[in-house]
Amino acid sequence: MKIFATVGSVTLLAVLLAPAAPALAEDIDLSTWTCKQFQAASKDDIGVILAWLDGYYKDEDDPPVIDTTKFVDNAKKLGEYCSAHPDIGLITATDKLFQKE
Repeated sequence: MKIFATVGSVTLLAVLLAPAAPALAEDIDLSTWTCKQFQAASKDDIGVILAWLDGYYKDEDDPPVIDTTKFVDNAKKLGEYCSAHPDIGLITATDKLFQKE
């Protein structure tokens, strides 16, 4: 009897939490994205991409700190560059701007 109560509780919890779970988007392959695709992405996707790029371009020994001023400055710099070069690959653009070699 306890097994059925536990299964019922887990099922009820899953049903209640399902609407709160965010929808999963498709994978974002940044190696194929252009600046134009980046700028046309949803606000949420842009935020995720910018956060990922911030970590990607940090040195291995950098502390796990997000410098919000630098983050915003880099986002603006990337936006301006992408506006001027919509057909360039996103990673090519960020490598150029943020010196990843």
